Amino acid sequence: MALEGEYDPSPMQWIREQVELYERSGGTEGTTLWDTGLPVVIVTMRGARSGRIRKVPLMRVEHEGRYAAVATKGGFPRHPVWYHNLSANPLVVLQDGPERRTMTAREVTGEEKAEWWERAVAAYPTYAEYEKTAGRVIPVFVLEPGPV
Repeated sequence: MALEGEYDPSPMQWIREQVELYERSGGTEGTTLWDTGLPVVIVTMRGARSGRIRKVPLMRVEHEGRYAAVATKGGFPRHPVWYHNLSANPLVVLQDGPERRTMTAREVTGEEKAEWWERAVAAYPTYAEYEKTAGRVIPVFVLEPGPV
């Protein structure tokens, strides 16, 4: 299932370029974050206020067919815009390499969040630093197969 509607590319050039490369190549290029070599996925969602389609590259944190979306915003004190999008509209399309699938996002807490946080830090150790500098609780969503 695809999300229908008008696509609004990110105002951030690096995000726009990575999404374009990832999609144009069918998920064979643009699959890593900058020069780190760490894998990313593309998450397509509906904007919370605009209702338009948004796309973001997120670190690939996968476990048994489910994925984490970690709202660090690089350690900044505010949640990324996409956090509000997922909270308002949990139906997403996730592209992991060439494979696209419909997923449902839900914010996790407690022990489940701790498990996913551990997986996220294992995949991208810098998350631990972001947690210290953000001065806020960093939300974690789990993206699971299937529509809402």
